[in-house]
Amino acid sequence: MSDRLYSVEQVAERLGLHVRTVRNYVRDGRLPAVRIGKQYRIAHEDLEVFTGRPVPAPDTGPAGRERHTEVSSIVEIEGVDRVTADRLTTLMMTAAAGRGPGERPLRIETVHDKDRARLKVVVLGGLADTARLLDYMEGVLQS
Repeated sequence: MSDRLYSVEQVAERLGLHVRTVRNYVRDGRLPAVRIGKQYRIAHEDLEVFTGRPVPAPDTGPAGRERHTEVSSIVEIEGVDRVTADRLTTLMMTAAAGRGPGERPLRIETVHDKDRARLKVVVLGGLADTARLLDYMEGVLQS
């Protein structure tokens, strides 16, 4: 038996669900959990029973903690017209929305200043996902 316990947030991230959805599963009794203080903890075994398949153990670093990397990027692009700004925004939002269950969230915000012809893009996500988005941006801007 493993003594691994997950928070509601960790389970939501692993399953690609909203935190409220996981909390509702716990409150409805569909997902067994233990309440410790004001927070729920879900046992690894209960999570596997709930999903009906094995749940891989989280990647851990040398100290035994779950490894987590996130990139925060702010990109400013000068000389961008409205059409190009819309094209970039649509591309990035589509890439962020097309994520599968269990994939880490990717957050994107864009702001276009038409008077200055400037587009500002803020990306919060994993290393590989952010790099892929920056490649997409470069492809659109080079065309």
